[in-house]
Amino acid sequence: MAYILNLKTFSDERGNLTPVDGVLPFEVKRFYYINNISERADRGGHAHRITVEAIFCIHGSFTVTINNGKTRTEYLLDSTSKCLIVEPYEWHMIHNFSQDAVLMGVSSTSYDHSDYIHEEPELKP
Repeated sequence: MAYILNLKTFSDERGNLTPVDGVLPFEVKRFYYINNISERADRGGHAHRITVEAIFCIHGSFTVTINNGKTRTEYLLDSTSKCLIVEPYEWHMIHNFSQDAVLMGVSSTSYDHSDYIHEEPELKP
């Protein structure tokens, strides 16, 4: 099941430093940024067969909805000290972007179109 990692942030008069070494449950093979997003846009809308992803909010805020077929859960990412881990077979939609939102994602695999599942699962009772 998807979960939030609370990252340790070190603050002083120079600013904040949030290191991300040794906390992700996978080796990073790919990373990407999404920015200049329309407030009405949705991103994601898929799951992965193999890939584990970590989603970070670098600036602003957005909501990630996770559907694993049993439950649908929403996560608000609005801080650089939060990281959402998304496991395989967890369909995710990213929405409600603030005007200044910047999303950074990192993945356990390189891009492979055959790893994507585009159909949202039906929730089972």
